[in-house]
Amino acid sequence: MAATAIGLGPARVVIVSGPTATGKTDAVLELARRFPVDLISADAAQVYRGMDIGTAKPDRATLERFPHALIDIRDPDQVYSAAEFRCDAVAAIEASLARHRIPLVTGGTMFYLSALINGLSVLPRADARVRNAILELAEASGWQALHLELERIDPELAARIRPGDRQRLQRAHEIYRMTGRAPSQVMSASAPRPLPFPALHVALFHPRRDMLHERIESRFRAMLDQGLLEEVERLRTNPRLSAASVSMRTVGYRQAFEYLDRQVDFETFVQKAVAATRQLAKRQLTWLRATPGVVWMDASCSLTAAHLAGYIEARVDGARRRVGASASGV
Repeated sequence: MAATAIGLGPARVVIVSGPTATGKTDAVLELARRFPVDLISADAAQVYRGMDIGTAKPDRATLERFPHALIDIRDPDQVYSAAEFRCDAVAAIEASLARHRIPLVTGGTMFYLSALINGLSVLPRADARVRNAILELAEASGWQALHLELERIDPELAARIRPGDRQRLQRAHEIYRMTGRAPSQVMSASAPRPLPFPALHVALFHPRRDMLHERIESRFRAMLDQGLLEEVERLRTNPRLSAASVSMRTVGYRQAFEYLDRQVDFETFVQKAVAATRQLAKRQLTWLRATPGVVWMDASCSLTAAHLAGYIEARVDGARRRVGASASGV
């Protein structure tokens, strides 16, 4: 199986990733001012309409000037799988290349980026009825019970999935219910197809962990000032939405649900949300460090955007066709 050409030779696709709160949005907007890029979001929370503040989604004016594919494409009570993301992202990349532009994928959802770069096994498509039945079982019995059941069904896969990894647990049970076979057997029966275009993958990072932690806390408190709790209150008026919904498992929203249900006091809510975001950043860094071909750039440097632009101009096909102040999206 051929591997995706990440970091080898002239690239046709740019990927800008990194842990949360490293300034990815500002960096890619600067690139959109300089180059003929089409922006494609790789953020599992920004796909949802109405989840704006807690996902750090670009504001409406920014999205009008710099459109992003795959933002605001689902309601929060719906699901959007990594397989759907890969299909949509590859289609957006192909459309961008057909227009002789540069597809720029940006975001911090690492299982989306993994699906895009490495491909996925061809698996049964998500079924809303099956998924809802699994969620109801999880609410009644707990996710630990579903993990124990997976140990019986598929010990090999259960050993690779943490009991707290609800999304992967849910998908494993879906595959079993839809095929009647151990999910690991279904996965191994079909080979994944890597991204068929050479890509340049740049990851922004803060060299000092304390600096990143400070940025995470200050950003979360800024979200509260901007009305995060009011946003979650509005979302809670949807009768099809609950704390068990995939969208509401997003960091910040999950803790806000607990606070609004009066399970914790305000300061505990803030501390739990900040701690969960720091844990998310750690997981993102762990994945990136294990990913071949990643180019690391210091996000704490005031010249990060300029360095990134120069690197892209030297390495990416079509990057020398600069644009002025305008940009066009997918």
